[in-house]
Amino acid sequence: MINFHYELDFALKNPNRYASWIKDICLSENAVAKELNYIFCNDNYLIEINRKYLNHDNYTDIITFDYTEDTFVSGDIYISIERVAENSLTYAVSLENELLRVMAHGVLHLLGYQDKGDDAVALMRKKEEEKINLFHVEQ
Repeated sequence: MINFHYELDFALKNPNRYASWIKDICLSENAVAKELNYIFCNDNYLIEINRKYLNHDNYTDIITFDYTEDTFVSGDIYISIERVAENSLTYAVSLENELLRVMAHGVLHLLGYQDKGDDAVALMRKKEEEKINLFHVEQ
């Protein structure tokens, strides 16, 4: 089950399409989406999560808590819409594209992909693009 929670004035348009896409991401990696919670929030909400659970005192666009067992993907994925919006301007991409990238990024972490080190970052970026393209395939 894929759930979307909103801690700010934001909501996905057509959440069923996003849920289907996330399931497709998991299936494309030979896994099954079991219990995924996307929590959309602002910077202040996410920095408190960062401080409380990770002992980091910096803003970030995403924090992922992994509860995956074997090929059953489960986790809580917190996304700062403020960071996503700022990053979309920084990287000169649409807000939707940047949101898709960050949403895919969280699932990819749950699927075992990392982003520490040049090779891992390059693979993560490649996988993000691959998964974004899945969203644009007619469902």
